[in-house]
Amino acid sequence: MRLKLRVTPKSRADEIVGMREDGALHVRVSAAPESGKANDAVIRLLRQVLGLPGSAVRLKAGASSRDKWVELDGIDAAELTRRLGTDRT
Repeated sequence: MRLKLRVTPKSRADEIVGMREDGALHVRVSAAPESGKANDAVIRLLRQVLGLPGSAVRLKAGASSRDKWVELDGIDAAELTRRLGTDRT
């Protein structure tokens, strides 16, 4: 499945904030957006929170943007919502 993200780099902590009204998952990471560090932090955070193996989370679009698309293997929309415990914020 594909998931739209809105990423805020250089935050105090790595965290998933919740679903935005536009359907994007809001994610904050402490890494700076240089040399792919923030992208790597986003992928690590999603893998950890969702309990997915290394190759199951891939950045598909938006490497240099705050708006990103990731592809997730081994999880559907209902399970994603359950694991995140999020509603729209």
